[in-house]
Amino acid sequence: MENVIRLITVFALPMIFAITMHEAAHGYVARKLGDSTAYMLGRVTLNPFKHIDPVGTIAIPLILAVLTSGAFVFGFAKPVPVNFGNLRNPKRDMIWVALAGPGSNFVQAIFWALIIVVLHLAQVQELFFMEVAKAGVLVNVVMFAFNLFPLPPLDGGRIVTGLLPTKYAIPFARIEPYGFFIVMALVFTRVVDIWMTPVMGFAFGVVNLVVSLFT
Repeated sequence: MENVIRLITVFALPMIFAITMHEAAHGYVARKLGDSTAYMLGRVTLNPFKHIDPVGTIAIPLILAVLTSGAFVFGFAKPVPVNFGNLRNPKRDMIWVALAGPGSNFVQAIFWALIIVVLHLAQVQELFFMEVAKAGVLVNVVMFAFNLFPLPPLDGGRIVTGLLPTKYAIPFARIEPYGFFIVMALVFTRVVDIWMTPVMGFAFGVVNLVVSLFT
């Protein structure tokens, strides 16, 4: 139980930032491209309470953390509402709206990695700060890779919908009501690892390359 509490303490701040900026980024880009739905509902904000889902963001991750002793944790935030029909070019712009969330996580992963560099250079001895920064890199790389999985309602599924010709995009988008359950099945059977491993490897590689430019 002590390990679970420490895990929660270390991951809490990076997770809150990762979720908040991910969802706010969707709403911000949607507004720039013509849809103000999220903005009018107060979702284009860095206030985490606007994005936290009591069940998906708090209850489920805590239960999984306790049951698996921190070996497996999964959660989700309240999705930002986007009316794709309001976008100036719905089929094209939905790709940019979808990319905004994972893109924000990728930028945050680099940010946390640079904090690790700063902590090293400053010779900070408190290990907790280093653990939080490392958790920040990991959380954001995981969110980046997972949300790009090419199945709706994940961002990757929306990107695929925007890229497909209309005659294929429409039937593919109809998967969305069942997509969550399909994704959960793929997560628990570890099939999703076939996607996560190379994408996370790519992300870590780019983060390390960017950090090397500063060191």
